[in-house]
Amino acid sequence: MVLLVSLLVLSLFCLSNCEGSGWPSPGYYPSSRVGSLHFSQGFRNLWGPQHQTLNQDTLTIWLDHNSGSGFKSLRDYRSGYFGTSLKLQPGYTAGIITSFYLSNSEDFPGHHDEIDIEFLGTTPGKPYVLQTNVYMKGSGDGHIIGREMQFHLWFDPTKGFHNYAILWNPNEIIFFVDDVPIRRYPKKSDAIFPQRQMYVYGSIWDASSWATEDGRIKADYKYQPFVGKYNNFKIGGCTTNDNPSCRPPSGSPSRSGGLSRQQNDAMEWVQRNYKVYDYCRDPQRDRTHTPEC
Repeated sequence: MVLLVSLLVLSLFCLSNCEGSGWPSPGYYPSSRVGSLHFSQGFRNLWGPQHQTLNQDTLTIWLDHNSGSGFKSLRDYRSGYFGTSLKLQPGYTAGIITSFYLSNSEDFPGHHDEIDIEFLGTTPGKPYVLQTNVYMKGSGDGHIIGREMQFHLWFDPTKGFHNYAILWNPNEIIFFVDDVPIRRYPKKSDAIFPQRQMYVYGSIWDASSWATEDGRIKADYKYQPFVGKYNNFKIGGCTTNDNPSCRPPSGSPSRSGGLSRQQNDAMEWVQRNYKVYDYCRDPQRDRTHTPEC
């Protein structure tokens, strides 16, 4: 009975708020406010150049038993909207990470900040896990204090390109999938919010020690190469050298930040139906390290 009522409520909600494909419309589309870049306008190869090709507007990177590959933005940023469209590989990808993220690990080794979108590889018949994470001031350098929130997706990310984005400004971090906000991390204090300039990165690499079912299932190179395809790069940000008055694009109709009611409804729908892990709800985590919980 409870399930029937829940389905009825969701159906009534979707009559006025859902996209044609069945998920709630956010009502606001920040990706439309930022122009697309050709890869060479905003990025360069960082490592594994022999495992990276550029065909028109699509960048392909891959991992085999010899190497993976990664890329990096040409400039660093202190805030902004950062997005890409990404298509993942189907089949056996256990142990493999395909990522798009912000970091300053090269500038502050052992004491860096990071904002992650990571796809954790899987096995046939099981969905990818999209992991969002936030590190600050070295919490990812040996003494791991991650702030992971993980999701399944309401579509198959191997069937086509979908847009994934990070909005980072002085007051909040918002993660988007096809303009639907899936997570908002507001600034509650300086100590638990990344504030130093960061570059934008993407990579594919072997994380067999932890990526799939806590490392129980490893990468199997008989399925190589493992491929990630990126296009529709978007950067709308304030660089380190920009005027202090520079303001990044807004993630919502309100220039003051936050999310609209319709965006919040869409985010709650995602978290209610597709969230599979939340560090704040993990009873094994030491809450003294995550006071925002």
